Amino acid sequence: MNTDLLQRYIAGDVTEAERKQVLEWIEESPEHLQAYRAQRRLYDIALWRTDISLDEPAHAKRILWKKPLRELLKIAAVFALVFVWSYYWWNRPEKSEAVQSVYVPAGQRAELMLADGTKVWLNSQSRLTFPAAFGGETRDVQLDGEGYFAVKADEEHPFIVKTGRYDVRVLGTEFNVIAYASDSVWRAALLKGKVEITGQGVDMRLEPDMQACLDGGTLVKKPIGNKDHFRWREGLICFNDISLEDMMKKLELYYGVKIVVKKRHILRNHYTGKFRTRDGIEHVLRVLRLNSCFTYTKDDETNTITIN
Repeated sequence: MNTDLLQRYIAGDVTEAERKQVLEWIEESPEHLQAYRAQRRLYDIALWRTDISLDEPAHAKRILWKKPLRELLKIAAVFALVFVWSYYWWNRPEKSEAVQSVYVPAGQRAELMLADGTKVWLNSQSRLTFPAAFGGETRDVQLDGEGYFAVKADEEHPFIVKTGRYDVRVLGTEFNVIAYASDSVWRAALLKGKVEITGQGVDMRLEPDMQACLDGGTLVKKPIGNKDHFRWREGLICFNDISLEDMMKKLELYYGVKIVVKKRHILRNHYTGKFRTRDGIEHVLRVLRLNSCFTYTKDDETNTITIN
């Protein structure tokens, strides 16, 4: 089935002949029905958006995006959360596969349900690649970024999250994985159930309230401690006794900006607090400078914030 036709059918933009063509295709086999349902879920995700705060102080307006093109890109980032690509091997009638890739833009988050009933939350600038229908002995997905998984139990078909460094293998559980390809941090935190982490000579099992994280290039096991971090699923960015230097790295990652700190001594300051993702990075900076005296400017051309 032509993907464009299927998406137009879901959007209600087809002729009567095209509508019948799609309906006949869906009824041909369970695989076609699953492929249609996957496309429908992705279409629904694309309609999701985050409310935009309209109560910015007047003095903040001087550093808002100014160029029309960037305004259009920001609006597109709110609405177009999903970029879908799919392909079918019609020369293999015993196996019809559709693969989707969901990407979440900077400053946003998304929630979706996979074909097996597994729920996934994706954080800012994260990409998940997954099949429309799971087949074979394992249920494999690929993650670049941060994701929280509530896996549907299926002892016969383990669920595997593949990342650039390690794989996380589970049967039915809840866990959080941080694995941005562009960042040196890798962490898997287990909330419920059991997981096994493999790859690069590692074979580690986790119990609830434990996490595995890279420390000097070595994967180590330690208690989770404060669980506020996982509230990013609620749209909250939580910091717990974190240095300003580490905080800036996270803000760069979450909001897709470059931050240059010229006032180096303030990087040693530590903070604990919570911010709403939708309030934006400029709101976070305005709050931080109440305790650390600094000013900042933004270069719209290079998308860089400079702290003086």
